[in-house]
Amino acid sequence: MPLIPKLTDKLQRHPKRVVFAEGADPRILQAARQWVTRRMGVPILLGERTQIKDVAARLDINLQGIRIIEPARSEELPALTSQFEQIRRLKGIKTAEAAEALKNNGYFATMMVVTGQADALVSGGSVAPASALRPIFQIIPRLAGVENASSLMILDFDEKKIGSDGALFLSDCGVIPEPTAEQLCDIALSTASIARHLTGEVPRVAMLSYATHSSSNHSALVKVRHATELARAKAKALHLELEIDGEIQIDAALELVVAKNKNVTSSVGGRANVLIFPDLNSGNIAFKLVQILAGANTFGQILTGLTKPAAEISRGASAHDVFGAAAIVATQAIDPRLLHGSA
Repeated sequence: MPLIPKLTDKLQRHPKRVVFAEGADPRILQAARQWVTRRMGVPILLGERTQIKDVAARLDINLQGIRIIEPARSEELPALTSQFEQIRRLKGIKTAEAAEALKNNGYFATMMVVTGQADALVSGGSVAPASALRPIFQIIPRLAGVENASSLMILDFDEKKIGSDGALFLSDCGVIPEPTAEQLCDIALSTASIARHLTGEVPRVAMLSYATHSSSNHSALVKVRHATELARAKAKALHLELEIDGEIQIDAALELVVAKNKNVTSSVGGRANVLIFPDLNSGNIAFKLVQILAGANTFGQILTGLTKPAAEISRGASAHDVFGAAAIVATQAIDPRLLHGSA
């Protein structure tokens, strides 16, 4: 079964509140309606109430069960402004500046998640990535031991038997252009943690490169090797259960026959479900190429390394993509003992 139907089932048992920063976007409204229809929790739409109602009426979308908030008119605005001012006090923000920022849907949505008024956040459907990411990175703290936040894309194939029942976790595809070995280490462990949470499987992490266990000392290969060593050591120190191999080519990571031919003896060879790219160029190009040529379902960007679940979706995302991203971040908010225990 593909990943998203599995997560939908979990959320029907453990419903969550997801706040959507661009509430008047038709794709957001369609995804929110699905959320309610499938009894997965409460979608919270930010935006002008009349505009949201007009768009919903035009699309014949029933708003019952969907919460609408206008940030500039919300009774929560003063309290959230005060809390935001405290978060940014070391940056010298003034009360008037904080109040103005909180009228922005992205900032308001992020503060809702940080203060527990929503469980997860979806943003970016109609704004540039930098505008969507700025409040998230300014407000949501990083996880303990994580120096660098990043992002991942999930490829979910309906039938192809690769990764975790057809699901592959690709990172970083949207945040750090030229990661150092230390940053690649953080990216690998953060992505692996989310993969473990969503699938219940031990992550099999492939640190990708243009060569497999090469004798070359080219700087690009040395960086990936060093990142692999750092990730192994850090995972051991943090008692994280995962398998990791690198440097390794993509075919050796996904095809058992190729892995055998290239003398990859680890459990990652031919069975990887987490793919860590050496830079943003390769990660972003790879997932879009697979999306277009193979018709894979793609969900993200899912932000990693943060204490609260958040997604920065593409302006080219469909309602289906939005729904999938929301299901992923909402599932991150479920206690893992409920996800893979009696649930």
